[in-house]
Amino acid sequence: MSGSDIPEKVVVHPLVLLSAVDHFTRVQKKNKRVVGILLGSRSGNQVDILNSYAVPFEEDKKNPHIWFLDHNYHENMFSMFKKVNAREKVIGWYSTGPKIRPADIEINEVIRRYTSQPVFCIIDVDPKDDLEIPTQAYVAVPDISDTKTQRNFVHVPSEIGALEAEEVGVEHLLRDIRDTTVSTLSDHVDQKVASLKGLKKRMDTMATYLKKVADGELPLNHQIIYNLQDIFNLCPNLQVKELVTALKINTNDNMLVIYVSSLIRSIIALHNLINNKLKNKALEKAKKDSEKKKEAKKKPDDSKTSEKDGKKDEKAAASEKSDK
Repeated sequence: MSGSDIPEKVVVHPLVLLSAVDHFTRVQKKNKRVVGILLGSRSGNQVDILNSYAVPFEEDKKNPHIWFLDHNYHENMFSMFKKVNAREKVIGWYSTGPKIRPADIEINEVIRRYTSQPVFCIIDVDPKDDLEIPTQAYVAVPDISDTKTQRNFVHVPSEIGALEAEEVGVEHLLRDIRDTTVSTLSDHVDQKVASLKGLKKRMDTMATYLKKVADGELPLNHQIIYNLQDIFNLCPNLQVKELVTALKINTNDNMLVIYVSSLIRSIIALHNLINNKLKNKALEKAKKDSEKKKEAKKKPDDSKTSEKDGKKDEKAAASEKSDK
């Protein structure tokens, strides 16, 4: 494989990640990785991994070079997938790693029967670092030594990408996970914090590398130094007076809007509280007035009934006298 055949970027779509996690969950065996086939397309120097399916795989824990991959199952599955979408080709294979194993080069040679340039993607189903994407892509290139020619994996940049329809599906799946009570502002702040943490982590990595090179622990790599220099040259100069003034004005304007919004929100809350208290007071007064009216109606009725009872008693006494 020549240098021009190596893809510059590998884009992993959400369906592949969901399929790999589902495959690993269904196996439910500790200390065991799962293997599957990647489907997709290649346009120029970019590889899009659009779909995948699981393949039965076994390996010996004691001897890593003893393994079994059911390629007959793979051929049957690919023939069925081809009937559904003929544009998706076999572009590689995936493993849940989480690291490269000794038998991966041999497995890669088996996949080379179906595609000349297989992409090996390690999908971490249990990532420990939330700041890193759970995928690592590799391509096997020939390494010619004095005695023999063998293939070694070369890292290829990878990223998570999605089409518009896939974004809608992912949003639908995350509805039950995402807290709807959290405001959009909180989401933006969390994203900014995560981005700053990721930037700090990468700056620490560069600082560690430069320190080891300065101490003589690592050899000097001019290409890496050139890339670091380009990164620092692209960083904006924040010490310019005009820029500092503009940032202060922008920050003060934003803080003023937030302050006024907080005041308006507090005033509206107090206004609603006062209206609620007035409404409750009016309801209590109306209830007391209705109770008083009911009591006033009951008193005349009681006096009339007492008069009737008195007349009845007088008639009864007069009738008893007449009988005597």
